Amino acid sequence: MSESQGTLSSVQEDILSTLKERPAGRLKIYIGSAAGVGKTYQMLLEAQRLRSEGVDVVLGYIETHGRAETAALVGDLESIPLRRVRYQDRLFDEMNLPAILERRPQIVVIDELAHSNIPGTEHPKRYQDVEDILKAGINVISAVNIQHIESLNPYVERLTGVKVRETVPDRVLGIASEIINIDLSVEDHRERLRRGKIYPAEKVESALRGFFTPENLAAMREMALREVASKVEYQTEEQRLAREAGPLRRLERVVVCLGPDHATNVALLRRGARIAGRLNADWFAVTVVRPELAPGKALSPVRKEFLKLERLAEELGARFEVLEAHSVLDALVSFVEEHGITMAIFGKNRHVGWRLRMFKWLTLEFLSHTEGVDVQIVDTDERDASARN
Repeated sequence: MSESQGTLSSVQEDILSTLKERPAGRLKIYIGSAAGVGKTYQMLLEAQRLRSEGVDVVLGYIETHGRAETAALVGDLESIPLRRVRYQDRLFDEMNLPAILERRPQIVVIDELAHSNIPGTEHPKRYQDVEDILKAGINVISAVNIQHIESLNPYVERLTGVKVRETVPDRVLGIASEIINIDLSVEDHRERLRRGKIYPAEKVESALRGFFTPENLAAMREMALREVASKVEYQTEEQRLAREAGPLRRLERVVVCLGPDHATNVALLRRGARIAGRLNADWFAVTVVRPELAPGKALSPVRKEFLKLERLAEELGARFEVLEAHSVLDALVSFVEEHGITMAIFGKNRHVGWRLRMFKWLTLEFLSHTEGVDVQIVDTDERDASARN
């Protein structure tokens, strides 16, 4: 493996430019409730089957975690050589995006979708590499655990007490043509752990007492089953509507109306992502500020909060907009009309007194000033919202 600084050569850039003229590739994702359910094993089984059928399939990145059964399945499947990236005087092996684009297989298998790349590669995250590969017209089979889905991240932390730092935006699941749940019962999962099929022997007992408790595994399993069931239900409904209404059916467009409280806004964005994802809708995150407080103005006291909200909104798949206006109502109504919004989402205000009265007035006036727009008022308490997701 050669050492790389992570830049595309002019030849590779020409290849990517040419490939982007092709139709986008299709993404298939295996989802699991936690490490060790068999996602990588199933991807390799599929790769072996596809190759036997004459499909040009290669391995872009596979993580066997030292599991003998998984490593055996790699067999003689073609693997794209990893590249070596130097960072802070150390060498790291990373997936070789330029080599995959140059090789141009029909299908590439890429494990660990939520992985964070070493600085010096094309993108900070592996899912961004996958997006480039899809744009190049190459099909991708990948895998991720349910706790790595961005909008579910706070619920996982509350349920398990474990902070998951590597996440995948919900929009990535939204572009998948197929999502498959790899299910494993709680006791079978724990038995696999005890037998050393997930972690080395010295880590087993701490894992059984930590993330892999029966309660945690049951919660993660339910979450994964719900996520995949929701996706399948949506695809079935989409197919039915397409048959019945054809190209004239209404396309959903959602706006999440952010307020003055930063913590509420963060929770509201995650709820909005879940709702928009189930509708497969384009969605926006909108906040209204007085012109003198807009984040672009010098010394704006809310600039840092706006930047954080913008980053999170984009990670979740939304377009973030700051509307400069003295009237919140007028700005929202105008935005809805200009963008063909079909659903507006407001977060239930945690305040009392005049703030609560203002919230009630705003939502009622919004309803009276818009037509053909569904309005949802959602609870932004993430401790309770997990049960509804």
